[in-house]
Amino acid sequence: MTEQQGDTQGGSERIDQANEFARMAAQAQRIVADFITRQQKEGLIESKGPFDVGEAFAEMTQKMMADPARVLQAQMGLWEDYVNLWQHTATRMMGGDAGEPIVKPAADDRRFRAPEWQENHFFDFIKQSYLLTSNWFLSSVKETQGLDEKNAQKLAFFTRQYVDALSPTNFALSNPTVLRETLDSGGENLLRGLSNLLDDLERGGGKLNIRMSDKGDFTVGENIAVTPGKVIFQNDLIQLIQYAPQTKTVHTRPLLVVAPWINKFYVLDLKPKNSLIRWAIEKGYTVFAISWVNPDQALAHKSFENYMFEGPLAALTAIEAATGEKEVAAVGYCLGGTLLSATLAYMAAKNDKRITSVTFLATLVDFSEPGELGLFIDEEQLTSLEEMMREKGYLDGGEMATTFNLLRANDLIWSFVINNYLMGREPFPFDLLYWNADSTRMPAEMHSFYLRKMYQENALVRPGGIELDGVPIDLGKINVPTYVLAAHDDHIAPWQACFKATGLYSGKLRFVLGQSGHIAGVVNPPESNKYGYWTGKITKDESGEDWLTGAERHEGSWWNDWQRWQSRLAGKKVTAREPGAGKLDIIEDAPGSYVKVRN
Repeated sequence: MTEQQGDTQGGSERIDQANEFARMAAQAQRIVADFITRQQKEGLIESKGPFDVGEAFAEMTQKMMADPARVLQAQMGLWEDYVNLWQHTATRMMGGDAGEPIVKPAADDRRFRAPEWQENHFFDFIKQSYLLTSNWFLSSVKETQGLDEKNAQKLAFFTRQYVDALSPTNFALSNPTVLRETLDSGGENLLRGLSNLLDDLERGGGKLNIRMSDKGDFTVGENIAVTPGKVIFQNDLIQLIQYAPQTKTVHTRPLLVVAPWINKFYVLDLKPKNSLIRWAIEKGYTVFAISWVNPDQALAHKSFENYMFEGPLAALTAIEAATGEKEVAAVGYCLGGTLLSATLAYMAAKNDKRITSVTFLATLVDFSEPGELGLFIDEEQLTSLEEMMREKGYLDGGEMATTFNLLRANDLIWSFVINNYLMGREPFPFDLLYWNADSTRMPAEMHSFYLRKMYQENALVRPGGIELDGVPIDLGKINVPTYVLAAHDDHIAPWQACFKATGLYSGKLRFVLGQSGHIAGVVNPPESNKYGYWTGKITKDESGEDWLTGAERHEGSWWNDWQRWQSRLAGKKVTAREPGAGKLDIIEDAPGSYVKVRN
């Protein structure tokens, strides 16, 4: 290349960069203008909201000031750790053997896995100083005596959010991977990252809506949620899918899957290789799945009762029409399981025996220990939320998604900040994250009932604590074989809370504890051989931790354990049933149209 050609190319690149900056500047102006207009039109919600922790921090400050000796002791401990860290770093810089680090990241902390965090003295010092300080913050909150229990939990949660946000991995100048990419690309990564940031702000209407997966990577019904089947029934709230058989014979009793409506049902039908629905079909079950509507303002009046009558109960009637079978095995996941448990208690009161066995996946029915989600449920926050829902008629799915993401901020927020904005990369195409971003709305009446009666009052666990259609609900009346799966690292339905269900139902019960979290602990196909599970005998009145002490760990997926349990309850084999062969006409191909409605 000649000098003149080089100058021409360099000039062209500078023009392209200038045009890109001009485009982003105009985009930023548009975002700000739209944000101001929206605030003027809608106004600001005059409440403290779910993230107000001023009262809790004020109480902590008061308690700490009342015990200055403890504060001084903690500060001296931090100072001593820093002195040891300086000595450790100085020894390494002088070429000596400094021994083990003063502090190490937790085993599941993936932020500091780049080799520079261990091999480079400077970055190793930054890492350890951050860990020392963040651990000090967290322990100071934890060890403050006399705090109100709810305030103590709030402080621990939001302090963790604070220290996670300040991690050196989240800043370009203190993240060696970002620095290396910046040098290699001449800063192009930061320019791309700024463009990604502006795009996310614009898509979120002024709020940061971090893109976890490119919408173009997946299309529902084309490369995700592709198990063959037909929609054979629908009403205001559900479409019922009957899946095509993949075996010549099937078990007599059909299998009804009741997924949660906070997200969409296809979490159980992602890609073929990790689809629980497809796997169950291959094992010889006639599988039906409820696909919930993505409600708008017109469905604001729909109640928890409506979800029961137009959901599982309507599905049971449709299944009988489609197959001629009255007896059905049911599977409920998360909120779908909570609804299913209430439905079973209602059916027991009505002497309705159509569900002959039930499986609960990561399901809470006793909400006395709901984990960190409970921090967002108090009278002030519920009132604020209800005011917001009253205006729209529903809760926007993005509100719930933000809350869930905060429970695992390093994995579901900060890792994408680094990848999208600092590294300037596109999100990796991951079916589970695509599903996670495909949130749904919730009708105001139903969601208010759910939050107040379940999370705030824990009424479902009390006999007669709630009534549905005038019928007192008593979970103790549920007397069918029951399989309860919890996930060890579940942040949404903590496994110890799921375990409490073992003392509520009257039927013969099997409790299984899977590894991993709320999604990966459930969506764990045997072929991946990734996570194991625990089983054990249940003793009356024992805690989950006591049970785990005596439980036996197994390699492989819980799916195989469930299949051995369910197959004994599924009836004899009959000729496989095709969708549309019964009394119900085919409406459309699976996965149907309800699931394709996005926010």
